[in-house]
This record gives sequence, structure tokens and C-alpha cells, in this order.
Amino acid sequence: MRKIFNFIWVRNRTSLTLLGFLILWQLVVTVFRIREFILPSPLSAILHLFFRQPDANYHWIKNISATLFEILIGFTVTVLLGIMIAVIVSWSQLSRRFFIPLFIFVNSLPIVAIAPIILLWLGYGIYTNVLIAFLVSFFPMVINTTTGLNKVDEDLLDLVRYHRGSKWQVLIKIRFPNSLPYIFSGLKICSTMCVVGVIVGEFVASDKGLGYIIINSQFTLDTPPIFAALIVIAVMGLGLFGLVSLLERIIIPWHGSVNG
Repeated sequence: MRKIFNFIWVRNRTSLTLLGFLILWQLVVTVFRIREFILPSPLSAILHLFFRQPDANYHWIKNISATLFEILIGFTVTVLLGIMIAVIVSWSQLSRRFFIPLFIFVNSLPIVAIAPIILLWLGYGIYTNVLIAFLVSFFPMVINTTTGLNKVDEDLLDLVRYHRGSKWQVLIKIRFPNSLPYIFSGLKICSTMCVVGVIVGEFVASDKGLGYIIINSQFTLDTPPIFAALIVIAVMGLGLFGLVSLLERIIIPWHGSVNG
């Protein structure tokens, strides 16, 4: 019986942990009779997702689709540009000295403070949200990839140089394969940070999306849809993270088996 339990736990620990958290949340709200506008039960929040409420129609499908699309676009743009920038940074010592301080400066700026400026430049819409998601998540992607590209055995590089291998061949055949574990570490961080960036963008500059629902529900003290939106956002983040982890196990199984 214990072996069966351990097997079920190992295979479904993320789902079981989430389910346990929701059950505990429901019990706390029920036992202590917490008022709904302070902390709604998860059951009440989930019911707002699947059943139209008499007080408001939140158009869940439209808003969830908008947020999911922005997250996927932001994640894709961040990954592609992040890897390209990392290659440029690692290509020479001069580019590294120029770009790294610039990236540190940009990453140090509070995104909430510069989001209104981005809104003035680009206006409402997907471009603003994708740019904010990129600014939030590109730094870990660039740093992890750059570290992987540079962390190569010098003896191996000397051997390739001895055989007159070009810098491009070194990048494609040695540096890039060597950096895959670091790239996937960056992807995992990026998968959650992109979700945060998109929601921040929707807080500031959007007329649709889950962030838009949260802001509007806050003004009317309609708490259940806020928590319903938060649950969906968490599921999106977990789903994207899980997809990256699955891809890691497929592409570099010797590394994924160690790091889970």
C-alpha cells in the first residue's frame, strides 16, 4: 500500500499539492466563517469561472484567451531574443563589457515605474504587454544562456582550434550543446516571469485579460472573480513550466533526470 501511495505521489505530486492547498483553503474559510469579500472559498471562485453570475458577466473565455496569447507571444519573443543577445554577448569580450552593465541597469528599473512610459509610447494592446513581459523575463534568459555558452572546457576549445575549427563551428557544435542545461534553467525562470510581466501589463495598459478582470473587480470589492483569475494565472504558469520541463526531459534526458 505504501509503495502504491509513493508511486501516486511521485507521479502526481504537483497536482496533489495543489489539490491539498485548495482543500485546506476551503476548510479554513468554512470553519472560521470568513466573509466572502475578505477571502472567498475556492469553490466560490471556481463557480465564477464556469457559471455566469447575476451581478456581472466577466467574459472568461475571451479574457483567458487574451492573457494566454500574450503569455505565449511574450515567452516566445523573450526566448528567441534572449538566446540571440546571449550569443552576441558571449561572442567577444568587448560586447560583454558593453551589454552586461546595460542589462543590469535595465533589470534594476522597477517595471511598475516604467510601465506607464511604455504605455505612452505604444498605447493599449498586446505590444505593450509583450514588451513588459520581455523586460521582466529577458535578464535571467540572457545570463543563464551566456553562462552556458562560456562555460566550456578550455582543453576542448584548444583541440578544436588545433584542427582549425571556425568560431561559428565552435558555437554550433560545442558551445550551444554545452549550454542546453543552462538554457533550460533560463526557460524555467522565464516561463513564470513572463506570466508576471503580462499581468503587470494588463494592470496598466489593457482593456481585456485576467489582469483587467482583477483591477475592475477590485473597484467593486467583488473578490471571488479576483481569486478565480489568480487560480487561472497560477495554472497557466504551472502549465508553461511543466511544458518546459517536459521538453528538457526529451532533449537532454541525462540532465532532466537529475533535476526533475
